Amino acid sequence: MSAPKVLFYVQHLLGIGHVKRATTLARAMAAKGLEVTMVSGGEDIPVLDASGMNFVQLPPVRASDRTFQGLVDEKGEPVGEDIKDVRRRILLKEFENLRPSVLLIELYPFGRRQLQFEIQPLLEAAIAATPRPQIVSSVRDILVERNRPKRDAEMVETAKRYFDHVLVHGDPALIPLDRTFPRAADISGMMHYTGYVVEHEKIAGATGHQGEGEVIVSSGSGAVGELLLRTALKARPLSILADARWRLLAGYSLSEDVFQDIKREAGSGVVVERARTDFIELLKNCVLSISQGGYNTVMEVLATGARGVAVPYAGGQETEQTLRAKLLEERGLIHQIPEGELTEHRLVEKIASAMESQPPGNSGIDTAGAENSAKLISEWAAL
Repeated sequence: MSAPKVLFYVQHLLGIGHVKRATTLARAMAAKGLEVTMVSGGEDIPVLDASGMNFVQLPPVRASDRTFQGLVDEKGEPVGEDIKDVRRRILLKEFENLRPSVLLIELYPFGRRQLQFEIQPLLEAAIAATPRPQIVSSVRDILVERNRPKRDAEMVETAKRYFDHVLVHGDPALIPLDRTFPRAADISGMMHYTGYVVEHEKIAGATGHQGEGEVIVSSGSGAVGELLLRTALKARPLSILADARWRLLAGYSLSEDVFQDIKREAGSGVVVERARTDFIELLKNCVLSISQGGYNTVMEVLATGARGVAVPYAGGQETEQTLRAKLLEERGLIHQIPEGELTEHRLVEKIASAMESQPPGNSGIDTAGAENSAKLISEWAAL
C-alpha cells in the first residue's frame, strides 16, 4: 500500500521564515510515513534543508519592498501575466499528478492575498476532485494586525468555504490567535493549536563545537538585517563581550556589495559570513545570540537554551515579531530592542542585561508543533 500523499504549498516573500517552518513540518510528516511534495514559490535559498520531501520550485517571485505592496520576479521586474500563468499551470499539474490525500496551504486565507491568482484555482481544483482531499491551512501564532473588519470577514468566509482544518502553530498559553485575529471564534471548530514548530531532532543531533564561546549575530536569510549587522560591529568594542569572538551571519538576500563592505569594517576577532546550515549548533554553543525576532530563530534560541537579544523586524505593517518578542521578554526568556530604537548603546545595555540574567532554561512553552501537526495530518490523510 502506497504512503498517503500531501501537497504543501508555501510562498516566502521577504524573509525565509515561512518556508523554513514548512520544511520542518514536511520532515515531521515524512517521519510519520507520509509522502510530502512541497511547492515553493519564493526565491532559491542556499541554506534551506529540503531533505525528506519532493521539492518543486515555481518561477520565483518576492515582495517588491518592505511594504509587501507588489510582487517582482527574480530580476526585480513586476510580475506579469506570463509568470502567473506558468506558475499556475505548474501548481495545478502537480495537484493533478499527485492526487493528494491532504492539501496543505501555508498562511492563506489569513495572508498571501497577492497569490490568489494561483491559490484560488488550486482550491477550486481540490474541492472538485474525487476523492476530495482534506484541505488544511497552516498559520503561525500571530497574524499581521490590521483594523480591517471586511477583510477579516473574507478570511472567515474563505476558510469555511474551502478548508476543513486550520493548524495554528503556537501555544495559546503564550498568545491565542484571537489576540491578532478578532474573528477567530468564528472558526474555532476548525482550529487546532499545535505548539511552536521546532526541529528538536536537529537540536539533539547538533553535538559539535562550532560557535563555542562566541557571540552569534544573525540577520536571517531575508533581504533585511543590514542595520543589525552594522550596529553589532559598533557595539562590540563597547560591550562586556568585547573579548569574545563575534560571528556575524548575513542573509543570502543581502546584496554582495553591502556584505563585502561589512566584512571590510569588521576588525580582528570578528567573522563575517553568509548564513550557515549549522546554525542550530552555533546557538547551542554560543555565549549569546543577537538576532532578528523571527518565529523560527527565537524558538530555536529558547529550545537550545541560549541567552538571546532580539531586534524584531517592524518594516511596513509588520507587527508579528514585535509582539512575540515583547511577550517572551515579559516571561524573562529573551531581551529585545524595538527596531526603531536600535543603537549601539542600546545594544550594549541589552547585552549586559542578558549576560547578568540566568539562561532561559525550561520556557514552559509548547514547542512540539512539528510532531503534533504531523500526527493530525496523518489522521486526516487516513480519512
